[in-house]
Amino acid sequence: MDKNKRVADSPVAQFIMITIGAVIAAIGLQLFLVPNAILDGGVIGLSIILSEMTPVSLSIFIVLLNVPFLFLGYKRLGLKFTVEALYGILVLSIATKFFEQFPVVTEDLFLSTIIGAVVLGVGVGLVIRTGGALDGTEILAILISKRRPISVGQIVMIMNVFIFTLAGLLVFTWETTFYSMITYFIASKVIDMVVEGLDESLSVMIISERADELAHGFFEAVGRGVTFLNGEGAFTNDSKKVIYTVVDRLEMAQLRTVIRNVDPEAFVVVQRVNEISGSNFMDTGK
Repeated sequence: MDKNKRVADSPVAQFIMITIGAVIAAIGLQLFLVPNAILDGGVIGLSIILSEMTPVSLSIFIVLLNVPFLFLGYKRLGLKFTVEALYGILVLSIATKFFEQFPVVTEDLFLSTIIGAVVLGVGVGLVIRTGGALDGTEILAILISKRRPISVGQIVMIMNVFIFTLAGLLVFTWETTFYSMITYFIASKVIDMVVEGLDESLSVMIISERADELAHGFFEAVGRGVTFLNGEGAFTNDSKKVIYTVVDRLEMAQLRTVIRNVDPEAFVVVQRVNEISGSNFMDTGK
């Protein structure tokens, strides 16, 4: 199963999910973060700063600041992505304007930071999982990373450090600026969970003299088969069976029990899997 697969294949379903995600993000901004002078990173953060410094509404800046990034990324990301991203940005802009009339849910900075970050992260994560975007700074980061030996994540982090520092110097207190950094960290983790899902998958490779027994034991314990790969020792030239399988976290615990009972000396390598496709992984006993 592809963890990053879009939640729906039809364009109508995609736009519905983008709408829902953008509205949820607006709720996090206007009912928790913005009234308490807490900002997020990226274009949304810059928009909040500029809306505090000028009489122009936050909703206007969200559109104006994102458009140049979408224009820059058009040739790289294509028309479809640009249309979906622009639609999400427009919905976010309209929703933030709509929720301006509602009172803040809580004025407690700690609660506003935690709840606002989670709500914002869920909204942005839904949009990204569906194939859209609400922030153009990552597009710029991708373009810069092609020309410089620095990763997209590092560029985004540098941008956000600049934005938070700017907020502390020009608009907000350093206390709320630090809360903003916490908001960004929490929201980014929630986005990852929404986009990738809560179920973590692990790929496992096992080298053992008792490979057949391990495979049988794992099938008996979990009901899932494994794949045998042909291996050869570089120095001994001995042929070995290498067990390969993909499991979730609960199955990994059962697999460890099987290994401990059958061959405690087995060589085991475990890696996190970010994407799975073209398999019946979700069906056990196949």
